[in-house]
Amino acid sequence: MAWSTRQLADLTGSTVKAIRHYHEIGLLDVPERAANGYKQYQVSHLIRLLQIKRLRDLGVPLSQVAALGNDEEPDEAIRALDAELAATVERLNRVRAELAVILRHRAPMHVPPEFAPLSQDLSDTNQSLFMIFSTVFSEEGMEEFRQIVAVRDDLGDEFDVLPPDADDATVDRLAERILPLVRRMRDEHPWSNDPVADSPRGAELAESTMAQAVVELYNPAQLRVLQRLNVLLEQATDANDDTPGHDAAHDAGRRGQ
Repeated sequence: MAWSTRQLADLTGSTVKAIRHYHEIGLLDVPERAANGYKQYQVSHLIRLLQIKRLRDLGVPLSQVAALGNDEEPDEAIRALDAELAATVERLNRVRAELAVILRHRAPMHVPPEFAPLSQDLSDTNQSLFMIFSTVFSEEGMEEFRQIVAVRDDLGDEFDVLPPDADDATVDRLAERILPLVRRMRDEHPWSNDPVADSPRGAELAESTMAQAVVELYNPAQLRVLQRLNVLLEQATDANDDTPGHDAAHDAGRRGQ
């Protein structure tokens, strides 16, 4: 009694393509052929294919099947596989939790999950900025930033709709009205005085990334507001405690409320 490739595939719940692939990579011996040229699979092939399928069902990569099958003491390999699967389960559970938040708040999938509850109030520009900020802030920094932007105010909307050709008087008035909010924010959230200090990407790269994003995403009038705000902050803050290098990028994010 011998089986054809199709019959062997049906017996094991596999496919003809998979069996041929196992032959190609050396996991399954190629059987002898009958006079008509068809392969003739024996019980040994059936057993081996069932072993391969079992290991694959357990999540063993094809690259490790041969080694695991020949290992007389497979405990270490099994523990390593279990650890990999645990990490995969943790990642999938995290993704499912994030998807639940996105669905609950009807947020765009690309918005960082921390900002999903706020997504309906975020402009496209601020959604893009927050995506970039999420790559350079630490986890603790992201939580601080989320708390900051969760506080809504009309000035954020006013900043968002500021036309690119706004005159100097309009720019100056808006910067002056924003100033006390930023100063209070810095008092309540000391992290905001140097938000890239604990960046996992390094402070220099994080700062330059944020600054470049602000320059390219905000219009000329909005950038003038930020520049004017920096000047006002420098005038209002003791020089020894001032950190002007971070103001434009971070205060731009604060205006995204």
